[in-house]
Amino acid sequence: MDAGERLEAERQQTLRRLASLTRDFEGVVAASLDTNADDEHDPEGATIAFERSQVTALVDQARRHLDEVDAALERVHDGTYGSCASCGRSIAEERLEARPVARTCMACASARRG
Repeated sequence: MDAGERLEAERQQTLRRLASLTRDFEGVVAASLDTNADDEHDPEGATIAFERSQVTALVDQARRHLDEVDAALERVHDGTYGSCASCGRSIAEERLEARPVARTCMACASARRG
C-alpha cells in the first residue's frame, strides 16, 4: 500500500470515528435533557458533565487528526510527503508506517521535545 492509499484509509477510519463520537455526544446531550438540569445538586450531574467533556475532547482530537491526515495527503500530492519539514531529509519509512501524518524525521522530532 502506498502513502496515498495508507493516508486515505486513515482518513476514512478517522471519519468513521468522528461520526461515532458525534453520535455519542448527541446521546450524552439527549440523556442530559432527561435529567435534573441542576448539576450542582444532582448526583448524576457531574457524571453527565464529565461524559460530555470527555466526548468533546475526543471529537476535538479526531478533528485535529483529520486535519493532519488532510495536510499529509496534500504533501503526497505536491511531492513533499516523506521529507522532513525541519531539515529536509527523508523521514524513515518505519516512522511513516507508524505515524503516517509525521512531518519531521526522528532526529528533528526528538530535538523539538528536548
